[in-house]
Amino acid sequence: MPATAVPAVPALPVLPLRQALPWLFFAGVLLLLALYFVSAEQGAVSVFSGTGVHEWVHDARHLLGFPCH
Repeated sequence: MPATAVPAVPALPVLPLRQALPWLFFAGVLLLLALYFVSAEQGAVSVFSGTGVHEWVHDARHLLGFPCH
C-alpha cells in the first residue's frame, strides 16, 4: 500500500499591527462618513442643501432602520 502524501498547507502571512493601523483608521473614517450620510444627513446637522443625498441613500436608510419620512 503506497503512503499517501499530505499536501503542505501554506503559512498565512503575518501583518504587524503597526502596518495595519493606518489602513484600519482609514477604513474606520470611511465607515463613519458612510454612517453619517445614511443616518443624519438632510436632518438638523445637514451639510448639503437639497434632497440629493436623501435620494441616494433613501433605501439604505430604510434597510438599516433609520426613519426618513
